[in-house]
Amino acid sequence: MNVSKSIDFLLENAGPVIQYRLRKEILGSLSSSDEEKFLEQIYQTPYFKLLQGYVKPNGYIGSGMHSWDNWRGVQLHETPLQDGETAARLLSYYAVPKKHPIVVNHVTAMRDEDILREEFSYIPPEIPRFEHRFDSLNNGNSLMALIYTLQAMLNYGDGNEDVREFQQISLKGFRRVLEISSLDELTKFDKNAKRSYNYPYIEADEYFPNSYTLAMLAYTKNWRTDENMKMLTDSINHINTIMKPDNNMHIHINGKFVVPCFAFCRPLRAFNADIIDSILYRRPLTEIAMLGIGKNVDIIRESVANIEEALSGNGILRLNFELPHNKRYSPKKIEYPTPYVDVRLEPDYKSKTALLCDLTFWALQFLHLYDIANFTL
Repeated sequence: MNVSKSIDFLLENAGPVIQYRLRKEILGSLSSSDEEKFLEQIYQTPYFKLLQGYVKPNGYIGSGMHSWDNWRGVQLHETPLQDGETAARLLSYYAVPKKHPIVVNHVTAMRDEDILREEFSYIPPEIPRFEHRFDSLNNGNSLMALIYTLQAMLNYGDGNEDVREFQQISLKGFRRVLEISSLDELTKFDKNAKRSYNYPYIEADEYFPNSYTLAMLAYTKNWRTDENMKMLTDSINHINTIMKPDNNMHIHINGKFVVPCFAFCRPLRAFNADIIDSILYRRPLTEIAMLGIGKNVDIIRESVANIEEALSGNGILRLNFELPHNKRYSPKKIEYPTPYVDVRLEPDYKSKTALLCDLTFWALQFLHLYDIANFTL
């Protein structure tokens, strides 16, 4: 479709992050001098400057990762950016170059066992969490799954042997889904348990896909063979065929039953401007499109058609915020790039166009990823 109206809207109204990513990733018309100019503007944005203040001498950013906000009444983080994962997500979404010292040093710290041991000892619960950091790696629900995925998101996923190994683990999770016709074939159930939420569960060593294993594959290239691309296509389509909307699942880790981080045990919904499905709605769709298989995945094709229809008027993507469910999960509430929200690139939503810029850039990004997808069955 003709997206010139969308592009003109962003060029006129968007902030430096969207301007930079639009020109570099989609338009392909960014000179080296303009790139330097936009990056300097990004480095002056409030959140980037805030993040700079959380960089430690050893290169790690903040305290912990996907961790406690407070401990026994003590506030641990001044803001959510004082967390290793949230900080890495901001650097990734802002497309800060991998050679920037903050990125280089944060990745170096994530690959240094002594630094990590020190960083994950700031409160008592983090010590055993670090000692068991590989537990449940096969389904993406471990500390190391986070650490490997964030390195990939910062463009350090293909060159490291340990991170490449997690790529293979991530593929095995999607491949495991193809072996079943129902989630019940994987899960166990303890009828005698007295837990408040006695859900079916899988063991910690079971392979299963989740938002981290998807992101690991989306941000890396080494695994991309025709065989793997076809497997992922079939697996994602299969998930939407066999999973039930009311599925629930726990993971049995070290005697505890924990809620998985966005395990794909329910169908994924195609984008619809009238339905905001969950707190993570556009993000997994984007990462599936990043795999390069979008032309073969049913929900991606449907999402493209719905986006094109939504843009067909004035080129601006708008969502329906009137329904109660949509208000609950509205992207208007996104402030920091935590694991539990969609992506926001505008520094604030004070202007009338800021949210619309975020949504419209996402629409263009999604259509672009679909257009350049080079794998077909």
